[in-house]
Amino acid sequence: MEQAFSKLKGDRWLWIIIIVLSVWSLLAVYSSVGTLAYKEGKGTEVYLIKHTLLIFGGFALMYFSHLLDYRWYAGISKILMAITIPLLLYTLLFGNTINEANRWVTIPVINQTFQTSDLAKLALITFLARTLTRKQENIKDVKKAFLPIMGSVCLIFVLIAPANLSTALMLFGVSVLLLIIGRISIKQIAYVCFGVFVLLILVVALGPRRQTYMSRVETYLSGEAADDDKSFQSDHAKIAIATGGLLGKGPGNSTQRNVLPHPYSDFIFAIIVEEYGTVGGFILVCLYVALMFRCIRIVTLSPKAFGALLAAGLGFSLTLQALGNMAVAVGLGPVTGIPLPLVSMGGTSILFTSVAFGIILSVSRNIDELKGKELIDRNKKVVVGEIPAMG
Repeated sequence: MEQAFSKLKGDRWLWIIIIVLSVWSLLAVYSSVGTLAYKEGKGTEVYLIKHTLLIFGGFALMYFSHLLDYRWYAGISKILMAITIPLLLYTLLFGNTINEANRWVTIPVINQTFQTSDLAKLALITFLARTLTRKQENIKDVKKAFLPIMGSVCLIFVLIAPANLSTALMLFGVSVLLLIIGRISIKQIAYVCFGVFVLLILVVALGPRRQTYMSRVETYLSGEAADDDKSFQSDHAKIAIATGGLLGKGPGNSTQRNVLPHPYSDFIFAIIVEEYGTVGGFILVCLYVALMFRCIRIVTLSPKAFGALLAAGLGFSLTLQALGNMAVAVGLGPVTGIPLPLVSMGGTSILFTSVAFGIILSVSRNIDELKGKELIDRNKKVVVGEIPAMG
């Protein structure tokens, strides 16, 4: 084990958390795909193999991402934004329509669907970290700093919100946290929040998914729906959690996995609590909280603003996504389509989440290397000081 970890640079506890979540993901997904396999006439092993390959592919991306000096991501962020904006526009206009939402595009040749908002999260956070770092000297200047920074945030929000409001709101929330850390004026941020609030009302009231949004909000606020189908998912998620008890029914013994529409992605936390109990759910929550604490530690130790903003933005994004998914499962929020990072079954979600972890670990690796150099320099000074003068 020690020899294996010696090849993995960066925060060791973060690596352990990632490995535990990935292994748990394999168990949970394999237990949850029975109904999907039956509908598509495939064996559950097919989905397990596919998910395992994605996990290993994600680890490969994470490993190479963490070996790359994090400062390279400043330049890469500009390329990502140049790709992301037209891709989001294309998705909004011509993307694959699933559940009344254009969130996916099909990659030619391999014929694999790709959720462009996953790329947008990575692109915007890295771009914001770069821009906030570069604009620190003029950070209070509206024209030189505020407008360029908020322009990118609002543009991404507008392109994602009509089809994927929950992701757009989460990404905007992370952006606001980064802006506060980056010393943008609170007054200016308040103006933008008001503007986004107006956009939010327009999307909910006039957008292509307005009926879906309104029914979900009404169901959540009232606690019941006129049409039972509207509260079907949340009701059965609560049943799964309630019947799990303290220690759960045991791995593979869930009954609600055969009822919930997406037990392997959107509601995988409910299945985990049903099978592993309140204890298992609490441990999973603790893993994500520990993940955030390790990211905060990296932020506080990073000597450079860009590294600190990168770790903060990506760490907040992953943690808020996890808390949002779990909140929906336990009935603390209206139903959304946000997956549980590194646990839910998914293609692009796992791969981009792995890259995000790789970037955070790259920042951590740089901190460790700087500490190592400081220690070597200190030891050299001590040794030189002990050598007696000649003559």
